[in-house]
Amino acid sequence: MPDNDFRNLWDQLSSLINSNETDQILALLEEINPTDTALAISRLNSDDQQQLLTLLQPEKAAELIEDISEAQAVELIESLPQNQAAAILSELDSDHIADLLGELDEAKAEAIIEQMPQEEAEEAREFLQYPADTAGGLMISEYLDYRSFQTIQDVLDDLQANRDEYKTYNVQYIYITDEENHLEGVLRVRDLLFPPRSTELSRLMIGSPYMINVNASLEDLRNFFEEHNLFGAPVVDETMHLLGVVLPEAVEEAKRKRSVRQFLGVSGIVGGEEFRSMPLLSRSGRRLSWLSLNIVLNIIAASVIALYQDTLSAVIALAVFLPMVSDMSGCSGNQAVAVSMRELSLGLIRPTELARVLLKEASLGIINGLTLGLLLGCVAYFWKGNPYLGLVVGGALALNTVVAVTLGGLIPLISKRLKLDPALISSPLLTTVTDMCGFFFVLSFASALLGKLTF
Repeated sequence: MPDNDFRNLWDQLSSLINSNETDQILALLEEINPTDTALAISRLNSDDQQQLLTLLQPEKAAELIEDISEAQAVELIESLPQNQAAAILSELDSDHIADLLGELDEAKAEAIIEQMPQEEAEEAREFLQYPADTAGGLMISEYLDYRSFQTIQDVLDDLQANRDEYKTYNVQYIYITDEENHLEGVLRVRDLLFPPRSTELSRLMIGSPYMINVNASLEDLRNFFEEHNLFGAPVVDETMHLLGVVLPEAVEEAKRKRSVRQFLGVSGIVGGEEFRSMPLLSRSGRRLSWLSLNIVLNIIAASVIALYQDTLSAVIALAVFLPMVSDMSGCSGNQAVAVSMRELSLGLIRPTELARVLLKEASLGIINGLTLGLLLGCVAYFWKGNPYLGLVVGGALALNTVVAVTLGGLIPLISKRLKLDPALISSPLLTTVTDMCGFFFVLSFASALLGKLTF
């Protein structure tokens, strides 16, 4: 949409909200696509946003919530009275409810749940007990299940009687359970088309179907759907109770969210997604919380230079090579970080395999460190004609590369074991260590050979 047209849309929507023109608001929102809807909502002030949701019926407000980003939706839900928020959430799919409530603080989420109908409240609490990136956190409760003794006619009658409810379901399979909700089999919807209507489901169902444990990780889910080309899979607990259904598109969306979180973490944005429509002080606090920590880390690294300021003053040429040693080592270390994080995401390595990673990366670090150290040492020698300068900077780079590559491989695994986000921790911690060690190696080696470093 052109900028001028969008500006008109934004102004028009704001005007309709202030005039309480609900019907015209609905007509306007139906004319534009979800992307433009999200953009228009982001330009409204907080009062207009809240008034917009107040004017709309819960069902229509829920449709609006589905069109905007999760971070925007959470911001809107937080601004609403608890009963109104509960009414809107009740119109969403179960997995969407869990996603939004999971982003709220615990007290706010519980207050909203208490305003929901009892059955939906119990379901929301059950879904919230599972981590977001597991089958339990991604599953939905909107599925169809019947008993094995029921017939095709029974199913058709139920579908017709509850068509208004079921029309929003993603129905590809019908699940067969016993009286205690244990999963017995699965039935494709197309299997209902041709047999006589008096046929019992037990004769048509696929026994011992593929299923997923409720605690399966995102990596397990991704591998499952890559191996089995299914439209959905039942989620069960250890006792084979059917708890929900996970869809492949939910897994893809979870993978996208994880990538976004990792990108934000590497970029130093903590506390989730940030938009410029958020309150200024909130945005500032999110950024400063990480930047302030980086000041401390950089002070630690810079303190090494302070310890050797006399050496640096005596051999000023070292100042040229200090950033080169730290930066080149940091690049090598970040390569190791990337490999470890990729292997962790693919399930090719476990956080406990520290010794294996240590051996693999140290070996590679020695080879690359000697190669890079030799190159930089030669540059230093040809520049100043002093072999000892080449030995100092080349040796420091070689040793620091070994340290950086080894730590780069280990930090993501250690972070994972400590239940920290590797994307958030690895890069700044590695940068601090490589800077500190690089400065230390160059300046300590130079101090030991200070008498030889004359030009």
